[in-house]
Amino acid sequence: MDAQFTHNKVIWRPRDPSRSRMDCFRRVINRTRGLQLKDFHDLHKYSVDDYRFWEDLWAYTGIVYTVPPTKIITEGRIREVPEWFSGARLNYAENMLRSDGDSIACTCVRETGQIVHYTFRQLKSLVREMAAALRVNGLQAGDRVAAVVTNSVTAVVVAFATASIGGIFSSTAPDMGVQGILDRYKQIQPKFVFAETEIVYAGKTIDVIPKVTQVAKELLSVGLQNIILLPSTKTGKEPSTAYVPRSISLSAFLASGDGRPLTFEQLPFSHPLYILYSSGTSGPPKCIGILLNGLKDCSLVYSMTSDDTYFQYTTTGWMMWNSLVNTLGCGTRIVLYDGSPFQPDVETFLKLVSDQGVTIFGTGPRFLSEVKGQGIEPLKLAPFDSLRCILSTGAILTAPMFEWTQQAWAPDVWVLSVSGGTDICQAFVGGVPMLPVHAGEIQGKSLGMKVEIFDPDGKNIEDTGEPGELVCTRPHPSLPICFWGDKGDKKLRASYFDTYPGVWRQGDFIVKNPKTQGFVILGRSDGVLNPSGVRLGSGEIYSVMEWFSDVLDDTLCVGQRRPEDKDERILLFVKMRPGHTFSEDLAEKIRVAIRQSLSARHVPAYILPIEDIPYTVNNKKIEIAVKQIVSGSNIKPSGTVANPQALQLYYKFRYLEKVLEEHKKDSKTKAKL
Repeated sequence: MDAQFTHNKVIWRPRDPSRSRMDCFRRVINRTRGLQLKDFHDLHKYSVDDYRFWEDLWAYTGIVYTVPPTKIITEGRIREVPEWFSGARLNYAENMLRSDGDSIACTCVRETGQIVHYTFRQLKSLVREMAAALRVNGLQAGDRVAAVVTNSVTAVVVAFATASIGGIFSSTAPDMGVQGILDRYKQIQPKFVFAETEIVYAGKTIDVIPKVTQVAKELLSVGLQNIILLPSTKTGKEPSTAYVPRSISLSAFLASGDGRPLTFEQLPFSHPLYILYSSGTSGPPKCIGILLNGLKDCSLVYSMTSDDTYFQYTTTGWMMWNSLVNTLGCGTRIVLYDGSPFQPDVETFLKLVSDQGVTIFGTGPRFLSEVKGQGIEPLKLAPFDSLRCILSTGAILTAPMFEWTQQAWAPDVWVLSVSGGTDICQAFVGGVPMLPVHAGEIQGKSLGMKVEIFDPDGKNIEDTGEPGELVCTRPHPSLPICFWGDKGDKKLRASYFDTYPGVWRQGDFIVKNPKTQGFVILGRSDGVLNPSGVRLGSGEIYSVMEWFSDVLDDTLCVGQRRPEDKDERILLFVKMRPGHTFSEDLAEKIRVAIRQSLSARHVPAYILPIEDIPYTVNNKKIEIAVKQIVSGSNIKPSGTVANPQALQLYYKFRYLEKVLEEHKKDSKTKAKL
């Protein structure tokens, strides 16, 4: 795997690691525990060897509670998922709303250019009004509240009001298909659903009423009491409730409240907060609590305070929205953006980041690649004088993109990559403010996460430089409490703990650089390329593809093994940028680049042009479904596929020989002309 680390030069170093809050936390532990932890590696070892770490974190982050815990960890319902902080009584929303002044909590931005600010005092007042209406209408602890909403202050208000009562909140974005919404919400049987009625995305006005009507009709049979219709995000006009069963306008729902003061139900630490769903599936809904681990990241990793502004581009259907909202607990101002980052153009979106004084900007490799591909130089657009951190997640940030991003912004901007999972709503590996950044690598293991790399036999191989399965061999407070409706926890165990009995298997293919201690995610385990029995990650090939971003819009790399094939072969699909055409000359340049940068076995058997690449609604490439299609399976797209029609383009490649023959004939015809 040496080729994987050929571009791992240092691109950033912390000016003074001792001034980071993470290092301050290390010193606090040394004083209170009488230890001599010297650096990050000592701190991490303590965090995964001694459960008192979580008690230290509880105290350091200032968790608000009415009854303290009697024990840090006790045996849970199942052995793999223990109970944390038994005896404690607290409330998530109370911890998020501990700031109560006139500093800005939320800045809501729509792609149309509308910007509205809400202070912590105003946010708390809105939560009080919403909670009163929910209580009057019968919401109780344990009831579910679902939402089909844009990234707005209303989403935050509904989530916090629900949490203040002890309800469980679940959200998805309005671009989710009807079946995708029903796959989720019919399982969790919400008492209330909040839904958009008219939205604007990519310059288009979209009527959501037909979708909402179908959803409401289906959910009536599973306990829906009311569906609350939000005003148009374009005009602010109240919607008609004539056609949607059991519907009521947001204003009428709020008016039903009795004006009671905001109170916070005091609940066990293990009380479920959110129900989340794995990306790209309609799979089992997971009940998750994120308070302590979330505050760990915003406080210790990013050193967020009331002086910071965090802008994470996300929808309400991705766990990064829950993570974004969690930073309000640090008093940090958050930017809630509704719309396309490409509307009206990328330059306008980037200027927004600078104009709003964003200090931490969360985005993904696809957006950064688009900025690079369009030849945009950010510092010629705006000063970005407040920006100190660019956080990339959702997909693999390759070494070339690491370097370009660092060069495109100021040298002291901390560019980092993070990898975790919706399953835990946290990072397994991510940023470490006390360590340097090497291009293409994730800096280190997250505190409290005992991450290891296993081979197929369950042997730890992380220090060998060989790739393997990302596992977590010790429990932490963000493990899913349960799968909704999973009697006996059979699905929970089968999903995470069966491959290596009792050990969490995340499903990511990962490798550690023995020299730098950094990590590289190579792809999903079930999407691993396996030509001639050699396991390779698609992320390695995507890294090389960044060199061609001026002509390639995007690429998709999958394995193909049909029933009649003896071995798996690698197929690389390339989508061209407008104004560029695919050619055999380009394909050969790609082969040479992959062979020289990686190895001969990484070279795809075939490089094929494609009109479109399928993505989830969270903008992640869909490799596994394409792999199944080209290998002979018929796939029914789930509601999480943003462009399901793109999958149809790949069915012809199961007859690869015929496609290649037709391509050869076309080439000969063009040559004669």
